[in-house]
Amino acid sequence: MERNLTRYRKKRYVMFMVIFFCAIGLCGRLVYLMVFRSEYYSTLATDLQQRERSIKAARGRILDRNGVVLASNRSVCTISVIHNQIKDPEAVIAMLVEELGLSEERVRKRVEKYSSIERIASNVDKETGDRILAYGYSGVKVDEDYKRTYPYGTLASKVLGFTGGDNQGILGLEVTYDSYLQGENGTILTYTDARGIEVKNAVEERIEPKNGNDLVTTLDYNIQMYCMQAAQKAYMQKNADGVEIIVMNPQNGEIYAMVDYPEYDLNEPFTLIEDYKMYAGTAEENKYQNQMWRNWCVSDTYEPGSIFKTVTTAASLEEKLVSLDEHFYCPGYIVVEDRRIRCHKTVGHGSEDFKQALGNSCNPVFITLGLRLGAERYYNYMKQFGLFSKTGIDLPGEAATIMHSLDAIGQVELATMSFGQSFQITPIQMATTVSSLINGGHRVTPHFGKAVSSTDGSTKEVFSYEAGKMICSEETSLTIRTLLQYVVEEGGGKKAYIEGYEIGGKTATSQTLPRSDHKYIASFVGFAPAGEPNVLVMVIIRNPSGIYYGGTIAAPVAREIFENILPYLE
Repeated sequence: MERNLTRYRKKRYVMFMVIFFCAIGLCGRLVYLMVFRSEYYSTLATDLQQRERSIKAARGRILDRNGVVLASNRSVCTISVIHNQIKDPEAVIAMLVEELGLSEERVRKRVEKYSSIERIASNVDKETGDRILAYGYSGVKVDEDYKRTYPYGTLASKVLGFTGGDNQGILGLEVTYDSYLQGENGTILTYTDARGIEVKNAVEERIEPKNGNDLVTTLDYNIQMYCMQAAQKAYMQKNADGVEIIVMNPQNGEIYAMVDYPEYDLNEPFTLIEDYKMYAGTAEENKYQNQMWRNWCVSDTYEPGSIFKTVTTAASLEEKLVSLDEHFYCPGYIVVEDRRIRCHKTVGHGSEDFKQALGNSCNPVFITLGLRLGAERYYNYMKQFGLFSKTGIDLPGEAATIMHSLDAIGQVELATMSFGQSFQITPIQMATTVSSLINGGHRVTPHFGKAVSSTDGSTKEVFSYEAGKMICSEETSLTIRTLLQYVVEEGGGKKAYIEGYEIGGKTATSQTLPRSDHKYIASFVGFAPAGEPNVLVMVIIRNPSGIYYGGTIAAPVAREIFENILPYLE
């Protein structure tokens, strides 16, 4: 019996020790939770009691160089429901169906869903939001929001771009400068009980949003409008695939206008334009949406044709391989290796000096210059002029030059390159290169961004674009300006001539691939005043019907633009 008693006492002692150490452990845990983890669990408890809703920040505006608003915002509402707070679900469902024009099935699914907060609709006009708020139904939240709006619809659509459902930039300047334009959202904090119902008379906490900054651009509303009207007119008259117009300052790269017609409505960016309406609702709708948004001036390449003869001229002048009074003879063709390459004037230009050859846009003369330069020197000059690098324009999706590798340039390739065929560049690259050759010889960066300002109008940041390296001598640049002025006054660019103004320029006509399609691109680049250019205009008409020569159909469009903007720019 004594042995059983001893065993019993031992068991009791073991149990006591187990309970003792468990108690010590629980006390230690309690001290740890209350002292060392108190802040964490306090925050967790607060989070369970608080319900957070976002207050949207207004996105910054986009302005032209003179302060004209090109992109702004309008007040809209976001309608949400909180299931636990709704007292009369059927009344709420009926009201939302009537006011928002949504299906009962869709609204019911969201109202009956157990979640902290469920969005019913966004971008609801303010009048409707105010009516919904006036019902006074518990659990229905009406929060202020903003919708991006573009006052001029299609104007500069492929430059400005548009925003998504959360007002984030998607295309164009909207995405390039998104970090400046986006603000910081605020929040509304409300307190709830254990059932998730808002505590009556509890004070809401608000963290106010910070609105985004405004972007001031180099665009000029009036010039952009002139150019869009001119592009639309050319597009309709020539039944073309598209018309592109670029207006820029060749001295500093500021772009005053960029049109890629037809443009789309920025306020309805997912609605196909008239040309593509037949693809709405088909498997190809997305393809044509992307094509509609694409900026051909920046994201597509083409064979520049005779405008590129300015590059051949500059390289030849730099190497002193030609003088202005040198004479050539054009029989209407030139034979390179086994290839007979004809001039656009098949009967030939006969005897002509170099100035006349440029005015006549004579292919055999420029092939001769290309062959004099040789493949390696010509290739190096193209590199020196910046043609193998992107321009650095502040728009997304810039395409690169498509060029032969040096070891693939034979005599025939060199011959065709010298008058602008067998390779491809973007329109903005061609406009930038011509600008750099006529401005005294320094490479410029084409750009739209000018400055960032706060909502009160004070300037926060001014963008700077330093002049690039010298790509040719000032002497060569002066000679090119003189030659191109002759082209407009006496040569193939006569239809761009305006009495009383000094205008220089060059026409071009190139054929697209495959050649068997017999599709052409007519173009013209011009600048004024010829002696000291401060505005350059480039016009491209893609696949026009009927006459397709650049000097005949593109030069008059440029003249019309000059007639409007030169007096405007004084």
